[in-house]
Amino acid sequence: MTVVAAVAAVTAWRRRLVSRAVQGGWRWVQEAGAVSAERPGRLRFARIGTGTRLAFPQGTVFGEPWIELGEHCVIGEQVTLTAGMMPGLDLGPEPILRLGDGVVLGRGSHVIADTAVTIGSNTYCGPYVYITSTNHSYDDPQVPVGKQWPRTDPVSVGPGCWLGTGAVILPGARLGRNVVVAAGAVVRGEVPDHAVVAGAPARVVRSWDRERGWQPPLRTPAPVPIPEGTTPEQLLALAELDPDPS
Repeated sequence: MTVVAAVAAVTAWRRRLVSRAVQGGWRWVQEAGAVSAERPGRLRFARIGTGTRLAFPQGTVFGEPWIELGEHCVIGEQVTLTAGMMPGLDLGPEPILRLGDGVVLGRGSHVIADTAVTIGSNTYCGPYVYITSTNHSYDDPQVPVGKQWPRTDPVSVGPGCWLGTGAVILPGARLGRNVVVAAGAVVRGEVPDHAVVAGAPARVVRSWDRERGWQPPLRTPAPVPIPEGTTPEQLLALAELDPDPS
């Protein structure tokens, strides 16, 4: 081996070593910086349920005494949770931002509660979902919009909903049970149970009828659930099967 090759080999080995150290260190930081009921750190929520975890790094979080998190919630990295228009306000005796059990907030999502915001149990949000109870007003054409007093209106997201990536839920929105919000949709007003909404502004594009089922009908077959008792090893074996034996 030439001297140049030997130096290159040592350099590559050092880079691999540094890379492993950095990745291992970052995993340790993520684990140490995560927030849970057992390790709340500086955050003092009104309630944080068993099994709930806020990934590190967290986004902006303030007004924690008026934020209630249910059990087994998953809150991704850089998620913003705020109660009140600014830190340090007294918002009264009751929480104004409530997450039910099993709520998932994807990476980079924002939940802004200047007045009551409720997200029902087992609602899943993709990355970068924006839920807010506040909107800028522009009544006075002589005053910059950002300096005019905003309008607030409570927001309610029912249980079992799915909010796609980049969905925006505006003040006053009231979503029923098991509502699907398409990626990028902008939702205002009331959405009935078992509806699919899409667009900006969002409109109902599919709904469920007790007698006729989904209207318009679904274009894909229902997924086949995994049989009870299936082990992880069996699932791995299935994944390795060649779907085209020819």
